[in-house]
Amino acid sequence: MAPLLSTRPGTGAWAERRRRVRELLDRYPFATSMLKLYAGLLDAQERAFALALEDQPAPDEVARYVAERVLASIVEETVAGAPPALAEASRIRFAAGGLEALVGDWLAGEIQPAVDTYLARAAAGPVLEALGRAAGQACRGPRHAGHCPTCGGRPQVSCLADSGESLVTVPRYLVCCRCSTRWIHERMACPACGERSTAKLPIYSDGAELPHIRAEACETCRQYVLTVDLRKDAGGVPLVDELAALPLDLHVQERGFTKIVPNLMGIG
Repeated sequence: MAPLLSTRPGTGAWAERRRRVRELLDRYPFATSMLKLYAGLLDAQERAFALALEDQPAPDEVARYVAERVLASIVEETVAGAPPALAEASRIRFAAGGLEALVGDWLAGEIQPAVDTYLARAAAGPVLEALGRAAGQACRGPRHAGHCPTCGGRPQVSCLADSGESLVTVPRYLVCCRCSTRWIHERMACPACGERSTAKLPIYSDGAELPHIRAEACETCRQYVLTVDLRKDAGGVPLVDELAALPLDLHVQERGFTKIVPNLMGIG
């Protein structure tokens, strides 16, 4: 099933992400460390977004642009706010050099060490958001239904949004791990392998702690994605809410499933 619609975040996305971080910090003390680090990264990412929006680097220059103009501020925020292990690993990796290749490998979908993936994602994401459709030319990868129609990235998180019409099926969106584009995907199908048998698509949830988030798993490929139900919490921001869903991630992983894409901090 081809994507019916794709949208990308606008300039207001950064204020929405900050608002949601503040709300979830009050709601979920267990996610404090992760959310505080993300809050710091948002400042550096918004600056990178604004800079790239103005500069509009050519697609074949994105890796160099990110390495030279963005990565240092991401490392600075990480060293200031991350747990000691991640802070030190990021500092050492940045000092080691080869930063253009680090970003280029992420854009190409290559398997990387965890710290490389974290740095590349945190730094390249806002630049790809600013480029919009041109981001697709900076990235490599397939463009079928389980991949972002803009850049070919895999889904980071899923969300359900109220259609506003009582007789219209609530659409399910996937949110790209690379450029944050949202696209419509078939409700009862695994985004990773396309499995459609409901008997093989178990759902896990924690109604008490995380009533608006559930994990949609697949017994065929043994992968899962978190889904944020915006009908249950209209203030939700999927990329932020997913960071706070650590208890649900652990619950599903204990049952042998692997997240399609670990979140920005490597959970999954």
